Order: sequence, then structure tokens, then C-alpha cells
Amino acid sequence: MANRMIKRITSFLSFCLVMGISGVAFAQSAGEQAVASQGGIMVFGASLGLGLAALGGGLAQGRAAAAALDGIARNPGAADKVRGPMILGLALIESLVIYALIIALLVVTKF
Repeated sequence: MANRMIKRITSFLSFCLVMGISGVAFAQSAGEQAVASQGGIMVFGASLGLGLAALGGGLAQGRAAAAALDGIARNPGAADKVRGPMILGLALIESLVIYALIIALLVVTKF
């Protein structure tokens, strides 16, 4: 349990580090900074929201697949009945992540 918590904390801290360093790649001139400073918070919010959506979607898909595989392992005869709802659930989870991506792109292209 402690090893699992350490992995989660490490992955969260590495995510925060990448988010903090990624601003260096998009350096701007002084004139562009004045315009971009107005929307900087919205762009940061969009990128943070997209990262959280991807993180939540990945965790949800992992839990759904694990639960489906656990059910199939306990009752192999129910594999056909479990597969369809699992794929539907995974598609719905992925659609929410894609929706977050579209919203983030709309916010970023606005500024």
C-alpha cells in the first residue's frame, strides 16, 4: 500500500514538474507577453484541466479493465456478456477526455 502511494505521489510530482517547465518551450517576446498575460491564467487552467482529465480517464479505464478482467477470471463463461459493456464504458470514458481536449484547444486558440 505504501509503495502504491509513493508511485502516485511521484507521478503527480513529475506531472507538476513537466507542467511547470513546459512554459519555457513557449517563450514569447515582450510585446507578445503583454497580450498573452491576460489569457495566461486561462491557458494554464485549460492545460491543468486537460491533464487532470487525462489522468482521471486513464485511472478510470484501468479500473474498468481490471474489474472486467477480474469478472472474466472468476467466471470465464461470462466473457461475452462482460466484453460489450466494458467496451461501451471505455468509449464513454474516452469521449469525456476528448471533450476536455476540445475545450482546452478552444480556450488556447482564443488567446
